[in-house]
Amino acid sequence: MKNLSILTVLTLSLLSGCAGIEPVPAWERGYLADEGMQWQATAREAKLEGHVYTSKEASTGGAGAAGGGCGCN
Repeated sequence: MKNLSILTVLTLSLLSGCAGIEPVPAWERGYLADEGMQWQATAREAKLEGHVYTSKEASTGGAGAAGGGCGCN
């Protein structure tokens, strides 16, 4: 029982760290646009990854637009 209470306290303390998310100030947003902060290294790589995902999933959409490939738009 003691281990369960310790685990509960630890879990709640970790989750409370996510509660204080602050917006990024305007003067620091330029750092987020740097090349090193992008998900893919190049736009070509992003397009290729999207093509592979679409081919494997046999659907389109879901990457920023509403709807999916199931016809339930």
